[in-house]
Amino acid sequence: MAIVGWSAPGRAEICAHALAGTGWVPPTAVSATEELDFEDLVSRLEQKRVVMVGEVHDRHEHHLNQLAIICRLYRRHRNLAIGLEFFQQPFQDPLDAYVERRIDTAEMLVKTEYFSRWRFDYRLYAPILGFARDQGIPVVALNVPQEISSKVAREGLSGLSNTERAQVPERLDRSVPGYRERLRAVFDQHPEIQHMSFENFVEAQLVWDESMANQAARYLEAHPKRYLVVLAGDGHVTRDGIPARFARLTGVKPATVLQGAAEEMAPEDGDYLLRSEPVELPPGGKLGVLLDTDGGRVVVSDFSQDSAAKDAGILQQDQIVMLDGEFIASFADLKLILMDKRPGDVVAVTVERASSGLMTREASFSLTLR
Repeated sequence: MAIVGWSAPGRAEICAHALAGTGWVPPTAVSATEELDFEDLVSRLEQKRVVMVGEVHDRHEHHLNQLAIICRLYRRHRNLAIGLEFFQQPFQDPLDAYVERRIDTAEMLVKTEYFSRWRFDYRLYAPILGFARDQGIPVVALNVPQEISSKVAREGLSGLSNTERAQVPERLDRSVPGYRERLRAVFDQHPEIQHMSFENFVEAQLVWDESMANQAARYLEAHPKRYLVVLAGDGHVTRDGIPARFARLTGVKPATVLQGAAEEMAPEDGDYLLRSEPVELPPGGKLGVLLDTDGGRVVVSDFSQDSAAKDAGILQQDQIVMLDGEFIASFADLKLILMDKRPGDVVAVTVERASSGLMTREASFSLTLR
């Protein structure tokens, strides 16, 4: 199956090739005291051993900005590494295998459980991962396992078993100025998370930030000649998040680049904030289904508005077993096939449908993605 790929440019045009055809426009950078053009910003970042660049996860231009920074820093520092929030620490081996070209993109996504653990459209991140693979740049999985952070959010640190607690840094520094106050504001602005305890919310954020800072620190300690770019959400790259904890562990003060709204930036938040022109990711083709993936089966639980699947005759509780001639044994299988599809593409779908008693039958459909 076709997967978003990458082809190698000559080194002299590495950044032009990386961003060709994306619609990317160089952002301007705002600090507490001045405004810089993008190349001036990069010149300053080149002087730092560690650069942390934030993002809003579903903003295409934010990831293009990250790629533009990475490729320019790589031209200066060939011994660069990239640390990523969206991969979790237990899945470092498949990331290494991907960068070393021992497995392809599809296998890497399956083995890192990307589609169940992160879920944001992989096309947002594909150019960054493709660039790393093409240039042989090490990629470091920074995040704590989802099972641990989710359990802390529900039950607090006290709910972790001894085995689980051993996967979390021993020190979780609650004393960083402004950290708790910032999280209080975030918590109050998001009604969907207010079913949980605020104290558990703070502890879950501490687990994320301290774990990513510790993993980045361990990597640099093991690779003392490396430079490092860390990519994570703006809330983690804010100075009182990963940067303060990384500096405590290493004595190295990272440069921090945020990508939120410039008018919301306070001098204590970060070193620079990018003002960017929006760039939309081309729409992906959609079946228009909500899925239940418990037990590995891919079962239609409901439909979105204007659903192509529903209009074609697919029913709730149908199990999708084949898409475009490929067997579907997991949610990842489905996502991999749809990754390169666009609205207007016609696909063949085979479902297994309950019949009488315990019997099932197959039904096949042709539908146009929307």
